[in-house]
Amino acid sequence: MASASREDRRGTLASVPSEGTEQFTVKRSRSTGRPPCRRGPYGPHWGKCILELHMTMPAISRSTQVWDDRASALAHFFRRAGEAPRLVAYDEDMGCPLHNALAALEWTLTVGILHDTDLIHAARLGGEYAAAVVERREGGHRRFVYLGPRMDAPPADPYEGSLLYDEPGVRAYDFAQRVHAIAHFLRATQGVGGVLSLLSRRAPELRHVRRWLAAVFEMPEPEVSNVLVSGWFATTGGGVLFAPLTAADPYVYREVGSTG
Repeated sequence: MASASREDRRGTLASVPSEGTEQFTVKRSRSTGRPPCRRGPYGPHWGKCILELHMTMPAISRSTQVWDDRASALAHFFRRAGEAPRLVAYDEDMGCPLHNALAALEWTLTVGILHDTDLIHAARLGGEYAAAVVERREGGHRRFVYLGPRMDAPPADPYEGSLLYDEPGVRAYDFAQRVHAIAHFLRATQGVGGVLSLLSRRAPELRHVRRWLAAVFEMPEPEVSNVLVSGWFATTGGGVLFAPLTAADPYVYREVGSTG
């Protein structure tokens, strides 16, 4: 199995095991019922068994790096992200809490509010309620849909968009232009705990956000704040920069990716 990497506070790499899902099928001897082994150069216990390896899904590589200063952490994040779609916290001091992010995404997909092919231009995934601006294509045209909670005293209906639906618990508006949808998102949420798709050619797809966030939290670090400062999400991998847990703690960057 391949190994990933982890950096200490000085940027020195240390090896940590990576995670993968593999299924092995062993050819057994008809006479003994044991796997046939060949005698190796260091005695019979070093023999090599003949295995048939069937990959059920690509293995996932993992790496964790920590940085004491914000500038170095952000520089590393943008260097690793390259041209990949990304999300950046609107308020860096507050960040975007991800404690309930996966549960919120799964619920919206289950009830049909969001789709796997949606492009995420803005999102608020934690706190008392969730809200998002997603891009959808219909008939060759781009539409920007704001989805948020149905409040007793919601902000004024946006004149730039049209009411798409108004159901118990959720209200949606349809916009022709991204800037109007983002403006309504910021009016409704005040940007608190939100992220925006910035400094990239394309917004990330929901399917990639779900996949790589799930991989990041599959093996959580005990000293990570789980408050996102920025994140990139592509087809083959993703990376998340977490805010410090306290003022004395470092920034933590975690990256996961497909190795197969």
